[in-house]
Amino acid sequence: MSESIRLDKWLWAARFFKTRSLAAKACAGGRVKRSGISLKPAATVQLADVLEIPFADGPGARTIAVRELLVRRVAAALAEAAYDDLTTEAVHEARREALAAARSADRREGDQGRPTKRNRRAIQRIRGFFD
Repeated sequence: MSESIRLDKWLWAARFFKTRSLAAKACAGGRVKRSGISLKPAATVQLADVLEIPFADGPGARTIAVRELLVRRVAAALAEAAYDDLTTEAVHEARREALAAARSADRREGDQGRPTKRNRRAIQRIRGFFD
């Protein structure tokens, strides 16, 4: 097995991103870091590297230490064994709060979506359709 592997390929194989192109875009956008320095997709990953990877579905970033170099995509259980998650609980809690706030902001009060037959008739009565 090789001593290093491309960053975008490892991120995809370790299941941090759904596709390799998404991993490459995150790297190219400066979101994946090692020691505070942004990495390009072709940067090499070696054992014991500590990476800062953004969460795919929301704010914040996780900190992980590479334990195993993966060449191809593997099952989720095997992928989790390839790294140690060093992310603090405070980061996870802040992320949960931010996601909960975003979900509650999406909710509207009152009726949502298309009106029911009963609601349509009430609207028509208000507009004077049945007079």
